Amino acid sequence: MRNDSENLIVRLTFELALDVVSFSEKIRANNRFEMASQIFRSGTSIGANIREAQNAESKRDFIHKFKISAKEADELEYWLKLCQSSEHYPNPDEKLLKNLKSVILIISKIISSSKKA
Repeated sequence: MRNDSENLIVRLTFELALDVVSFSEKIRANNRFEMASQIFRSGTSIGANIREAQNAESKRDFIHKFKISAKEADELEYWLKLCQSSEHYPNPDEKLLKNLKSVILIISKIISSSKKA
C-alpha cells in the first residue's frame, strides 16, 4: 500500500485542498456559487493530478500530470486574487495564499528536475 504521508507534494496539495474546500464553503455561504465552484474545482484538482502522477506510465506522463497541476494552481491563484480585489467576496486567509505559493514553487521545481533527469 502506498504511503502518501511521506510524499511532501502529495501531502501539501492534500492540505491545500482541505483549505480550498473550507474557503469555497465560506463563499458558498454568501450565495456566490459560481466563484465557489471555480475555486473548489481548480484547488482540488491540483492534488488530484499530483496523485495521478504517482502512478504515471512514463516520465513524460509524470511531467504532463505535474504541468496540469501547475496550470490548476495558476488558475486558483487567479480566483483568489479576484476575491482579494473584489468587495463582494471574502479575502482568502494568508495561510491559504502562502501554502499555494509553496505548492507552485515545488511543482515548478519538480517539473524542471524531471525534465533534466
